[in-house]
Amino acid sequence: MTPVTVRVPAKVNLQLSVGPLRDDGYHDLVTVFHAVSLYDEVTVRPADRTSVQVTGRDAVSVPAGRANLAARAARALAASLRRRGRSAVQIEIRKRIPMAAGLAGGSADAAATLVACNDLWGAGLTPAELRDVAAGVGSDVPFALLGGTAVGQGRGERLTAALAAGTYHWVLAFAAAGLSTPEVYATCDRLRAAHGAAPDADGAGPALSTELMVALRSGDPAAVGPLLSNDLQPAAVSLRPDLRRALAAGREFGALGAIVSGSGPTCAFLAASAGHARDLAVSLTGAGVCRGVVRVKGPAGGAAVVAANQEAE
Repeated sequence: MTPVTVRVPAKVNLQLSVGPLRDDGYHDLVTVFHAVSLYDEVTVRPADRTSVQVTGRDAVSVPAGRANLAARAARALAASLRRRGRSAVQIEIRKRIPMAAGLAGGSADAAATLVACNDLWGAGLTPAELRDVAAGVGSDVPFALLGGTAVGQGRGERLTAALAAGTYHWVLAFAAAGLSTPEVYATCDRLRAAHGAAPDADGAGPALSTELMVALRSGDPAAVGPLLSNDLQPAAVSLRPDLRRALAAGREFGALGAIVSGSGPTCAFLAASAGHARDLAVSLTGAGVCRGVVRVKGPAGGAAVVAANQEAE
């Protein structure tokens, strides 16, 4: 069988509203996912046993054994297809999306593995069927398959494509070290308890921002920027106080919106244009508030097979 390579994007959360802790240990979420042009590539090929090899950014920090989310995705797909034997694959991950950064890099690699194995094995699962498998692998994995801009509910796995116009230019500022997603959620719960906050006092659960959805349909970054929101941001900032300085610097340098992406610690800054993003990236780098920056745009497409003669962007 010919190896299959899939390219898959990172995500930022334009809105992340978090309900109270559920009995099963999860939180009800309403989030607006937005895929951006920062990509990992995953190649799968048949093997005698499943293995994971990682190169690129933060490669030494990525688990390479059975616990790797990409390996779990391959096993989940094989189980759903009832493949007996011939399901072992070598998974090669070339990373540009940082680890533990709030950008869903691990989930992206799992989604890419699902697409690649579906192609490698000639399984013929539809995108909707792949998303069903993905939902059992991880909350953010279905969106990495879909891409674009979408509303996520439940744990984030129930998706509805959003009506979003235009192209948005971003600067992502990477922190010196990652944050544990479970730790950020636990800190969010602790801070709410300490302040007597009741995010679900009326029993209605977290709600989608209609103002944000209207702004996205307009395609106007200046309208979108002030409406970015993240309930996990106070927790991330409490764990990493240096993020406060990075967010303030981005606003000072003219970002239309500044937000911690997901559980952090990456800060996402919305720019007015590609040129503005370039200037903002230079200013943030000069200010020394992060370990590095990258300019991206969105919405980007979801996980997709890369042709043999196609170069990655």
